Amino acid sequence: MVLFPVIGKLQQKRVVLASASPRRQEILSNAGLRFEVVPSRFKETLSKASFPSPYAYAMETAKQKALEVANRVQQKDLRAPDVVIGADTIVAVGGLILEKPVDKHHAYCMLSRLSGKEHSVFTGVAIVHCSTKDGRLDTEVSEFYEETRVKFSELSEELLWDYIDSGEPMDKAGGYGIQALGGMLVEYVYGDFLNVVGFPLNHFCKKLAELYCPLHAQDLHRVKHDSIPCVDTFEDLSDLEGGGSEPTRRDTVGGQDQDPPELPSQGGDECVSQGGGDPQPWDAKDGGCDGTVNTPPPSPAGLLGLIDGFKASKALFAACKLNVFDLLRGMAPQHATKVARQVDASVCGTRRLLDACVALGLLEKTERGYSNTELASVYLVSDSEFSLHGYITHTNDYTWDLFTHLEVAIREGPEQVHGAVGRKDSCDQSKAPTLQVLRARHNLTKLTSHQVATAFDLSRFTCACHLGGSTGALAQELVRVYPRMKVTVFDLLEVIEQVPCCQPHRGQGEGGGGGGRGMAPVSFLSGDIFHDALPKADLYVLSTVPPEWPEDKVLRLLRRVADACKTGAGFLLAEPVLDKDRTAPSGGLTYFLDLLVQPGVREPSQDQARCWLEQLGFQDVQVASAGDLLEVALGTRVSL
Repeated sequence: MVLFPVIGKLQQKRVVLASASPRRQEILSNAGLRFEVVPSRFKETLSKASFPSPYAYAMETAKQKALEVANRVQQKDLRAPDVVIGADTIVAVGGLILEKPVDKHHAYCMLSRLSGKEHSVFTGVAIVHCSTKDGRLDTEVSEFYEETRVKFSELSEELLWDYIDSGEPMDKAGGYGIQALGGMLVEYVYGDFLNVVGFPLNHFCKKLAELYCPLHAQDLHRVKHDSIPCVDTFEDLSDLEGGGSEPTRRDTVGGQDQDPPELPSQGGDECVSQGGGDPQPWDAKDGGCDGTVNTPPPSPAGLLGLIDGFKASKALFAACKLNVFDLLRGMAPQHATKVARQVDASVCGTRRLLDACVALGLLEKTERGYSNTELASVYLVSDSEFSLHGYITHTNDYTWDLFTHLEVAIREGPEQVHGAVGRKDSCDQSKAPTLQVLRARHNLTKLTSHQVATAFDLSRFTCACHLGGSTGALAQELVRVYPRMKVTVFDLLEVIEQVPCCQPHRGQGEGGGGGGRGMAPVSFLSGDIFHDALPKADLYVLSTVPPEWPEDKVLRLLRRVADACKTGAGFLLAEPVLDKDRTAPSGGLTYFLDLLVQPGVREPSQDQARCWLEQLGFQDVQVASAGDLLEVALGTRVSL
């Protein structure tokens, strides 16, 4: 058995599998690996949008699972395990990541999206070697991923529901299990079958061979790991003295212990890192025993992607500006010539833009022409329910200019940048810039409204007021989730007047205006939240206080709300989520990058919403996550 020599080196070590998956346990057990099972408690709340690819998300989740278990076992047993294995399997189609369905309806949506299409199954794997020094846990992490492409047949409604009613989809990534009943949905598999089941055993064996089989410098030119090495390549293995957990990977040069040269990474492999952090620095002097072999540095693929990232953004902006995704909505695929004619552009330039969108996963290309992917249909068509078209337009027309002058903002202050951009736009006194901002705000609110509305059970409230509620996107979701609730959106007159432009499908009865026109359950009332009397309500809502508001201004508004609250009234406050180190919002770097070009901003702090509510005397303050981007706090006015 090709894996046996490596497993022999692990027999005297404590190996822990950080997964409760019976499928992963079976695959590794059948390979002869002995291990304990300690399911990870890591909450899988990483922002998918902050990762450049689905496999990067899977690898990071696998690493965090393994590190959580390593820390917990070390704290419990006062000694670290030798090796912890973490894994995470996801399904990706059209740029969307599909994990485990939460209910039958969710499973139906997932399987319908996969019907008749090819999708990718990614498994990220982290191998964490642990040791304890002075009571402190030290870890060395190796990561890799495997991709397998799977094609579903066209699935009938009857077949879909029969499979969903079997109960099998509910604990499976993508909503199916290929090793059981789900196999009948699959037309073909290209790649590692066990990867789809839940663990890429073949790639795992290669990685173990790389970690536990150091090569001599003279062998580097002839040894390849396109397949699992033969048994004789493991003959020189030896344990570290003292039964340590680190694999034997050291050479001696000049009488000193030296790390052997890294092998060039295989496709899907990542650099080894210490403590789950950044890759180890490369030393150009590292080489073989004779000092003549220099190892090339690790591939800077991530850095190159960062350098060129603006090009992808600008291609997306241009496609939205030309309404490419609207033209391809719900139609048969179209050739570049036809699209060019409709957008009044050159055929050559249009074809290149369409091909770029294919490469970005935004369009699909066949012999019949170009068509939208599922991702584009959901988020890039201008009038789709969850469209980001308005946000993209605002980013292209306004934010792009600010970041073009980023060096000036850093050297001279953000005010200088806003002065230049402001002078450029000052000649336009129309409402267009305000409308553009409203549309961008509406797009982002739609993304988070359901999570905010359901972060707590608000069914005890029947009358709510959303302060600065803008287009009413959150108000609409509140009344949808809580049918007994009526919501008043309280905002400036010039904002309310433009609401129909942001919600073209909104019912005529839900109008706005200075007199508070509008039919229940959502009505719009114009006024200034800082100066006018606040509408009466038993729940006040304030979502995402603008960062340019100074602290004293925020507290002045919050005190007005507190004074308006009667006994038993609630105050729901949503703010961007920060990670535990307060280095960035959990949803990504966007918030902190914006601080670079925004003058006079109030920097966020962790648990800000709770602190504000408690400072104002609200009791029973609860805090909950509202997806990847926001944290929601709910306080109750106990006594006046």
